[in-house]
Amino acid sequence: MDKEGKADVRIRDVIETLEKKFPLSLQESYDNSGLQVGVVERNVTAVLLCTDVTESVVEEAIQRNANLIISHHPLMFHGVKKITGSNYIERVIIKAIQHGVTIYSSHTNCDKGVGGVSFRIAQKLSLQDVRIFVPDDKNPLSGLGCVGSLAVPMPDRDFLLFVKQVFGVHTIRHSRLSGNLVSTVALCGGSGAEFIPQAIACGADVYLTADVKYHEFFGAENQIVVADFGHFESEHFTKEIFYEQLTENFSTFAVLMSENDRNPVCYI
Repeated sequence: MDKEGKADVRIRDVIETLEKKFPLSLQESYDNSGLQVGVVERNVTAVLLCTDVTESVVEEAIQRNANLIISHHPLMFHGVKKITGSNYIERVIIKAIQHGVTIYSSHTNCDKGVGGVSFRIAQKLSLQDVRIFVPDDKNPLSGLGCVGSLAVPMPDRDFLLFVKQVFGVHTIRHSRLSGNLVSTVALCGGSGAEFIPQAIACGADVYLTADVKYHEFFGAENQIVVADFGHFESEHFTKEIFYEQLTENFSTFAVLMSENDRNPVCYI
């Protein structure tokens, strides 16, 4: 039940609410979104939101009496053949099970859904006329990334400084600047270097994404500015998306932002 019918809310109810907006059917074939660890028939005590599930995040959930962790990145991308505590993934699984903490992840299904990761980036940059960048072949109403326009064009360097300010990033790696005005922006939260050709084809002046390798910057072909502003930096606000969806639908438990959600990449 809820909102505001009250009554106890099961973990299953929370998951079903999330999947109404970001169904698992949207996820990429390589992905492992969905239930990672635990059971779903327990009542929710509190929910802890994070980008990545680490040992410190699980410990935080225990200390804050949250028996459900919702992350963007799945804890397990690959098969786990044994659980001996030899790495952080195995230790997270052990600790979560020992303390009755369920872990659920919403990854590329959240990336591809309208109102998901890339659309939130566009919103934070105040882009207009936002549309899907790379439509899904099976469902053209969803897809990866988005394209939009600035209300007032600005020089490419000023735009990248604007991105730094909005997302609080330490550094942006980018291809050569020309001083041209930026009007149309293509973007893809997380790893999206493979879509540089599509960004050029759609007439974007700048393509924002992450995890761009050295030789991939040559793909800009002096036709577009390719800008890498960091994987964590482009996706850590997924917590906001989950928070809004849960607080709009439930009122009987606390929805908490993790204080231990950390970028594993450090800068000096």
